[in-house]
Amino acid sequence: MSDDEKLSASFPILPLFLLVFIFYLNFVSRVIMAPLLPIVETELGLGHGQAGSLFFFVALGYGIGLLGSGLISNLLTHRFTIIVAGMMGGVSLFLISRSHSIGAIQAGLVLIGIFAGIYLPSGIASLTEFIRKEHWGKAMAIHELAPNTAFITSPLLAEILLRFFTWRDSLIVLGGWALLMPFLFLLFGRGSRQRGEPPRLGLFREVLVNPACWIMALFFIIAIGSSLGVYTLMPLFLVSEAGMDRPWANALIGLSRSFGIILLFISGVLIDRIGPIRALTIFVLTTGVFTLLIGVIPGAVPLAILVFPQAACVTCLFPTGFTMVSLIFPDRLRGTAVSLVIFVGFLFGGGVLPSAMGYWAEAFSFSSGFAILGIVTLILLPFFRRLTSRLNLSR
Repeated sequence: MSDDEKLSASFPILPLFLLVFIFYLNFVSRVIMAPLLPIVETELGLGHGQAGSLFFFVALGYGIGLLGSGLISNLLTHRFTIIVAGMMGGVSLFLISRSHSIGAIQAGLVLIGIFAGIYLPSGIASLTEFIRKEHWGKAMAIHELAPNTAFITSPLLAEILLRFFTWRDSLIVLGGWALLMPFLFLLFGRGSRQRGEPPRLGLFREVLVNPACWIMALFFIIAIGSSLGVYTLMPLFLVSEAGMDRPWANALIGLSRSFGIILLFISGVLIDRIGPIRALTIFVLTTGVFTLLIGVIPGAVPLAILVFPQAACVTCLFPTGFTMVSLIFPDRLRGTAVSLVIFVGFLFGGGVLPSAMGYWAEAFSFSSGFAILGIVTLILLPFFRRLTSRLNLSR
């Protein structure tokens, strides 16, 4: 067997990137409302708090999907769970585009969250099955290209679509794209044909009694809050508080996430080389510092600079976290563990935090909210470092 054949066998590129594209569309459906939010807020007559709370409904659905993902993947296998989740995400976008009340939009966002949550454990289970263990750090980093590419392209894509369509018709275009990719994955992808573990009290208890579960849950609250939580409110912050025009703000937010793509590849190599615990220390520290600076340094020009390093550093938290979860929990518990820690992280970091910061901004300001988040992140760093160092992980 040639060197290229050996590499292809141990690190299959095509199946991995098809999985990445499914995850990308999964993530776009969750975050596309962020760049559309200034328009949606005006059309529906919402305050900052109500607008921010829309993401709570995505988070709520996401949590439901994560907790129920084991049941679905047990019935369908991980491979077909990925396909169904991708298709139904597209259908959910269609439903939101035709909704004319805030309640109907909230219900559609719950559905988007549910099908997005169903995907992740099956995606991780499939990835760790067809990728060899020594390449997990790099594979997780490549998999994380999906949300980070979605972060970059969603604001730019929204502005392009808004030149030709209303925000509602833009969702129809995205929904059609989301329906196409699962068919390509069905033809050319390689998902795990194993069945997930259905929700069982004993299985949940086995994960929950492990202190590492709660350490990783808290880690993902910070990671998702500093990434998705900040991202969803950044357009409103830059437009309403920093005084930027919406197209410029969305372009800036999208471009700022491009730095994360570069750092993702570096982070994957770094995790494999120095270990996830040391990598965690570096990435949490830099994320906390730059989030704090966004909150305390005023002015459109400094903010336009600071969003770049903040967005880049926070992307590296996710391959670190997923690698740690994969090392901590055995195969039979891994899907359940991913579901639980991401459920807690997304519910609080991606749902409660944007809603709370929206209401905080109505009473005080977005900038003070970002400063508090950065301070909390830095305060928790020694806690993460001390507790994770006690875990039985490879360094």
